[in-house]
Amino acid sequence: MAVPKRKVSRTRRDKRRTHWKAKNPAISVCPNCLNPKLPHRVCKYCGYYKGETVLEVEE
Repeated sequence: MAVPKRKVSRTRRDKRRTHWKAKNPAISVCPNCLNPKLPHRVCKYCGYYKGETVLEVEE
């Protein structure tokens, strides 16, 4: 079984992890109510998706 010969230093470990960043979510605008929403998802404010009412939203 392969075992590391030396301990990996904190600096070396952190250099490897520099690209593990969380990305900002893409936000689009609902064409029906003009509120921000995630793309390819039903609008949580009006319940529309692709020009159709998919959910009944209580106000």
